[in-house]
Amino acid sequence: MTNQKQEFIEHDISGETTLDVISEADKFNKWMYNIIKPYCTINILEVGSGIGNISSFFIEDNFKIQLTDIRKGYCDKLEQKFSGNSNLLGVECLDLTDELFDEKFSNHFNKYETVFALNVVEHILDDSLALKNCKKLLTDSGNLIILVPSYQSLFNQFDVELGHYRRYTTKSLCKVFQESGIKVVHKQYFNMIGILGWYYSGTILKRKTIPKGQMKLYNILVPIFKIIDKITLNSIGLSTIVVGKK
Repeated sequence: MTNQKQEFIEHDISGETTLDVISEADKFNKWMYNIIKPYCTINILEVGSGIGNISSFFIEDNFKIQLTDIRKGYCDKLEQKFSGNSNLLGVECLDLTDELFDEKFSNHFNKYETVFALNVVEHILDDSLALKNCKKLLTDSGNLIILVPSYQSLFNQFDVELGHYRRYTTKSLCKVFQESGIKVVHKQYFNMIGILGWYYSGTILKRKTIPKGQMKLYNILVPIFKIIDKITLNSIGLSTIVVGKK
């Protein structure tokens, strides 16, 4: 394990602060959930569950779901938050680029009809290896859903603090899918208006975390932002989403 990776796992202060801020944005989280829901079926594994901001919607809708994260502290919080739910398959610490991935996680191979990772892959140096290991978790014809931040030109102080290696376009993310032997079946952008807030706070003001007040206002205006995404046909957005099939 590299020193940078170890430091990210042990000292993810900005990441945890960001997750806490976003946890209160119920409309935004539900919007993201509804975007990926049509591609999710039966048994699901979530990579990088964090504190369960998206996980909770799957559990409420009675999906069978396995929660994972690279950090034990987050896994402990997920256990506390969701223990007792009959449709929770379990909580486990999982590292997509662990040198012993095949040995440690073979019990999860060929098991899930859906694997998804939201705002995870940008934290991983070897993104191609990460997707190849995701593929091992899928059943035949299973879906892999990846959401990552868009456009390298938007890389700013937020990205630095959150430990991002890069940002993507649909083209660059599709290339990683193809390198990993996964067939792309859907691609789009998400959250066009979010670009303005990200640029203003992270590039101009150089803030280290998303301001709580800004996120609260954004959450209130989500119904309007959803319409804007529909009008623009998801042709631009703060996030890039690609769905692939094994």
